[in-house]
Amino acid sequence: MPGLLGKKIGMTSVFSADGKNVPCTVIELGPCVVTQVKSVEKDGYAAVQLGFEEAKEKNTTKPMLGHFAKSGTTPKRHLAEFTGFEGVNLGETITVDIFADAAFVDVIGTSKGKGFQGVVKRHGFGGVGQTTHGQDDRARKPGSIGACSYPAKVFKGLRMGGQMGSARVTTHNLQVLKVIPEHNLLLIKGSIPGFKGSIVSVIK
Repeated sequence: MPGLLGKKIGMTSVFSADGKNVPCTVIELGPCVVTQVKSVEKDGYAAVQLGFEEAKEKNTTKPMLGHFAKSGTTPKRHLAEFTGFEGVNLGETITVDIFADAAFVDVIGTSKGKGFQGVVKRHGFGGVGQTTHGQDDRARKPGSIGACSYPAKVFKGLRMGGQMGSARVTTHNLQVLKVIPEHNLLLIKGSIPGFKGSIVSVIK
């Protein structure tokens, strides 16, 4: 489906038509430049590559400088591919106006990194029993992980402590509250993955 690259600005709240205070996320969406148009005949699939945010030439490799020169645009910091676009040309600029008629969108981003976390924070475990009778250091441990005489192993996928966050997350069916084309802003009801300033993909 058609979409754009954007930047998470932060959260605020707006009043709805019936007077309710609705929390929302502000996204700076576009403008994005078409840097490549892929076709089934040449590339095996149809897609449009979009570039977002200006990048310095000295920080861009020579192959990428040539890639941007083909589309007649300046170097871009972020690139992503989207499907569903029709009739777009190389070098064309796409703005947040494409979401003027959208009621709901999907947002793809990278969640906040939490580092190495235990099972209580990572999976919501309740801990193991009381903190008396010699158990004062076992309150937030996972307990038995299932290894016994048969099968004498720990199964794959067992919920244990480990890296939490910093993963690609897709949030579906978020309501579009308002589109502000003069400032390239999109207001979405609720929260989205990532921290302030992180790059997100918004898909119709």
